Formats: sequence, structure tokens, C-alpha cells
Amino acid sequence: MTEKAAVEIRDDREHGSLVAYEDGKPAGTIAYFVMDPAPGALVAVHTVVRPEHEGKGIAGALVREFYTMAAREGVPVVPLCPYAAKWARRHPDEAPEAPEALVQEAQRQLRNHPELF
Repeated sequence: MTEKAAVEIRDDREHGSLVAYEDGKPAGTIAYFVMDPAPGALVAVHTVVRPEHEGKGIAGALVREFYTMAAREGVPVVPLCPYAAKWARRHPDEAPEAPEALVQEAQRQLRNHPELF
């Protein structure tokens, strides 16, 4: 059985990352952007957990916090990140599905602005 880490998660909106810290050190992150026009959907692009922190539930904690953050802001989430999309399918009660038109627009914005990722 894997042990769950006690992590602190902080939003670094300016740099488009949601970062998990374990013992004060970065353990994982979700790279994301906010769709235009504001307030737009939060788009999860990539989730990464450092190898020494894998297996502790950090990626799931990050995605859960990402959906919670979006709910607080009253905006939907578009999970373009494969991990976030898989997590959302496994937790439909916590992760409302984004409308297909919104997903397509998020993909278009990312294609047209690769600097978002």
C-alpha cells in the first residue's frame, strides 16, 4: 500500500502552474492556462510529479485541487492533460465534464499560443 503524502498546494497563476510541495520542496505540478476571454475555463495541459515523489497520491491531489480551484472561481476545467482527463473520468462527481465546444476552443488556443504551455 502506498502512503499518501501531506502536501501543500499553491497556485502560481502568473506562471500558469499549480505546485505541490512536500516538506517545503516542489514535488509536482500542473501546467495550465486560463482561456480567453476572462474569466475563462482553466485548462490543464500537463501534470508532472518528480520521480522521488511518485506513488504518494500527489498527482491526484493536484488534479483534485485544480477542480476545486475552478469551482471556487465559477469556471469549468478543460483537462487536456492525459492524466487529468483520466482522473476526471474516475471522479465524475468531483470533475464535471467540459462541453465539447469548450474543449475544442481550448485546443485551438493552445495550438495558436504554444507559449501557454
